[in-house]
Amino acid sequence: MKKYVVFILNFILLYIVFQILSGLLLTALYSPNFSSINNNMSQEVAFGETSIIPFLGTILVATLAYFLSQKIVTSNNK
Repeated sequence: MKKYVVFILNFILLYIVFQILSGLLLTALYSPNFSSINNNMSQEVAFGETSIIPFLGTILVATLAYFLSQKIVTSNNK
C-alpha cells in the first residue's frame, strides 16, 4: 500500500506541474484576433467554470493503471 500512496502522490504532483506549465505556455503563445472585435466592447471579464470531475477521473485511471501493472508484474513472477 505504501507504493500506491507514493505513486499517487507523485502522479498528482506531476499532474499539477503539467497543468501549470501548459497554462503558462498557452497563455504566452496566445495571440488574440483583433479583427473580430466590435466597437461595442464590454468591460466584463468572464472566466470558465471549473470542475473537479476530470481530476478525479484522472486519479481513477492512474489507480487502475497502478493496480493492473502490479497484477501483471506479480503474474509474470509466478
